[in-house]
Amino acid sequence: MSEPNFAADARVGLRAGALLALAAAVAWVTGAPAVFPSLGPSAFVLATDGPGPRARPVLGGHAVGVAAGLVAYGVTAALVSVPAAPLSFDPPWLVLSGIAAVALTSFGMRATDLVHPPACATTLIVGLGLLDFRPAVLVILPAVASLLVVDRALDTLALTR
Repeated sequence: MSEPNFAADARVGLRAGALLALAAAVAWVTGAPAVFPSLGPSAFVLATDGPGPRARPVLGGHAVGVAAGLVAYGVTAALVSVPAAPLSFDPPWLVLSGIAAVALTSFGMRATDLVHPPACATTLIVGLGLLDFRPAVLVILPAVASLLVVDRALDTLALTR
């Protein structure tokens, strides 16, 4: 690892936080779960990467993650009775759903050249049933898109990375 550059590190931290601002405002105003764990790693990746086209793998990776999580959870729920409580792993059906979701997401991202590692966190959120179908479909991708909108705005304002 290189020598610490506190000014550059502070800019990355501020930018990563700023990237979450729009999703956080939506969550605050609407009560929708527009801020969720995988947005943090995506904000970090965007804050540390140089400017350039990265919207496709970020949004696409999360789309693959949502789809894979929905498939894994849906198939699991169709075959066995999944626990009503989130993160209840006895019996281990949700564990199997999570494993399948990550496997499908990893395959899907590589097969479509939409690799964005934080999407594996998104797929676990969906595959473990932490977000129901509607929020997963209606909230996750717009929240990820909001990161990209803010990132583009910050680049347009020429706020350095």
